[in-house]
Amino acid sequence: MGLANRLFKGDRSVWIIFMFLCLVSLVEVYSATSTLAYKNTHFSSPILRHATFLFAGFAAVLVLHNIPSRYYSAAIILLPVSIIMLLITPFIGADINNAHRFLSFMGFQFQPSEFAKLACIVFVAFMLSKQERFTPNKTFWIILAGVGLACALILPENFSTAFLLFTVCFLLMVVGQAPWKKMTVLFLSLVLLGGLSFAFIRSVPDDFMDKYMPRRAMTWVERVKDFGKDKSENKYVIDDDNYQVSHAKIAIARGGLLGKLPGRSVQRDFLPQAYSDFIYAIIIEEMGLIFGGIGVMMLYVFLMFRVAIIARRCEKLFPKYLALGCGLLIVIQAFINMAVAVNLIPVTGQPLPLISRGGTSTMLTCFYFGIILSVSRFGAGMGDEEDEAEEVAVAAPAVPDTEEGMTGMREPDEDKTD
Repeated sequence: MGLANRLFKGDRSVWIIFMFLCLVSLVEVYSATSTLAYKNTHFSSPILRHATFLFAGFAAVLVLHNIPSRYYSAAIILLPVSIIMLLITPFIGADINNAHRFLSFMGFQFQPSEFAKLACIVFVAFMLSKQERFTPNKTFWIILAGVGLACALILPENFSTAFLLFTVCFLLMVVGQAPWKKMTVLFLSLVLLGGLSFAFIRSVPDDFMDKYMPRRAMTWVERVKDFGKDKSENKYVIDDDNYQVSHAKIAIARGGLLGKLPGRSVQRDFLPQAYSDFIYAIIIEEMGLIFGGIGVMMLYVFLMFRVAIIARRCEKLFPKYLALGCGLLIVIQAFINMAVAVNLIPVTGQPLPLISRGGTSTMLTCFYFGIILSVSRFGAGMGDEEDEAEEVAVAAPAVPDTEEGMTGMREPDEDKTD
């Protein structure tokens, strides 16, 4: 326990949640990557790759949670860097699934949008903590310019990520007490713009869409149309449009309350993204609705609960908003992924944080955990209580058990005289 206390600082509950998510990830990704294992010379290659990223992420958490949270304000420099990467990605990025989302550097592929998410969280937290210096109105426009530009660059190739990022930043601004009139106007304007854009895309001819609209625009519309189809017919046909959703439903139905046990999933061989976008359905199939469905969901709920406690105990504004931003990003993305798996919302392509197989997303999620733990330790003063108690015990002089030690001197005997 002594080594563990010295190694794992900060909020212990966050550490436990992090460990459980990593454990679920290793078990379920190993099971869900069976189709990838057949395609590789070594069947263990997919899980070894994922385990390597998890191990590297774990090492990053150990490093990051030892850095005082005030130093993370320097990460604001990531915003212009990520904007530059987002600008060049459509031109030199790798084309995967008809979208340019990845850049290659020295043989490694990464998603600039993941770095943009971290950059925007740090940027919004920093600006909200400086509202007295810049005035709330000026802060609002600066945040809107920075976050709006990043989201606008992400939007053409990855609508769900842009939507997720803007939603988290918007909620962070609400918590940071940005001018409510401007926030209301912004919200209503975006809702109106979104409705008009969707109506426009649905009404224009396909030839116009192919020539002048982003390539992903038709994908967004088709996903919404497929989600809104009338499902009241007695005959249900699995086709290319509902293939993933249908097999996800089958996986959830097969799981029942207690599941089929890890490694015994059948739908992992039918779901193209069983180890990523739809891993929550595989978790329910193998671990059941109780332990898999509700259990995994509650891990994210508990994480948000602990983040709220950490933020409440922070005396300074920057670490408070930084922890809230990281927590909101992880939890909202998790609920979006789970909602897609159970067919509550259209397919988005968002991975389940820290559980889905991934490279950049896994590492950046570990960064978020490291930042939250750093804030809990240095901003909220949580997790170092035992060390402080030991330091006080060492510094304090020993107190003897005798009455002489308690008084510092012995009282003179009244019967004795000079």
